[in-house]
Amino acid sequence: MAKTICILLADDDPEDQDILKDYLLKEDSSLWIHCVLNGKEAISWLKGRPDEEVPSLIILDYKMPLLNAIETLDQLKEEPRYLSIPKVVWSTSVQTEHKKLCLERGAIAYFSKPARTRDLVNLARKMLEIIQPHHDQS
Repeated sequence: MAKTICILLADDDPEDQDILKDYLLKEDSSLWIHCVLNGKEAISWLKGRPDEEVPSLIILDYKMPLLNAIETLDQLKEEPRYLSIPKVVWSTSVQTEHKKLCLERGAIAYFSKPARTRDLVNLARKMLEIIQPHHDQS
């Protein structure tokens, strides 16, 4: 039996969480998506997971209270067991500097939050394509 894919989604906007979660689940209804409201909650949730339950993907909103995406990525780099987890950032910010900083800190992709349904479908597919190779090795 295949291991359930777990995704950690950190975003301070519950509506954005719900939208992305819906589109990810439309692509793969077997996903387990755990949502938190900021980077501090994301780190705390991860610390409480046994090694076999760390997520297959971490999605971070760029602008969050307490710890933003960059601060969260910095903390994740300090813990060896999180290094192999792909991390992506999604944001309303399209500033090149934000994207550059996130990629330098360990994110493997930076996505703009789409406004159109078709773009949301494509975004969900791109995010899941990132974890497919990792999941197939499990």
